[in-house]
Amino acid sequence: MSDNPDIEEAAGQLISHVPFANAIGIRIISAEKGKVTAKVPYADHLIGDPDSGIIHGGVITAMLDNVCGSSVISALPAPMAIATIDLRIDYMRPAEAGKDIFCTTECYRLTRAVAFVRGVAYTDSPDKPIAHCAGSFMLAANRSDPIGANTTASMIGEMLAKNDGDAS
Repeated sequence: MSDNPDIEEAAGQLISHVPFANAIGIRIISAEKGKVTAKVPYADHLIGDPDSGIIHGGVITAMLDNVCGSSVISALPAPMAIATIDLRIDYMRPAEAGKDIFCTTECYRLTRAVAFVRGVAYTDSPDKPIAHCAGSFMLAANRSDPIGANTTASMIGEMLAKNDGDAS
């Protein structure tokens, strides 16, 4: 784990907010500003080919997408909604049957509106990848309150501002 539990919590909030990420068992194992490593434990319900026991490629796609998003969240100065714009995944080989899958992702550039990420999925070592990815995420993706925002306080503040404007 990192030396900054706030960054780990921020990265983990995105995962806990996505039901499918929880369904496949994504767990953050380390996080620092802009970089997250996670694990999906091997499980029978994730197998795509019953004859070989290899995990379905969609699990790897979902893992990379969610953990890339977590690396964006961990890089931001304040929580905000994000959305995947583009995610390119190059599959290099199948995952090994019976082994947990790991991935490490990095948000390497933030602009005002877009975050750029890259990552790798692997079983034993990032030097022997299952897949590589590169992607982009929209920042402030919608008008809803970001994960962890105090929605009640925000709504009260907006109501008070409207009332002050009506009295003039």
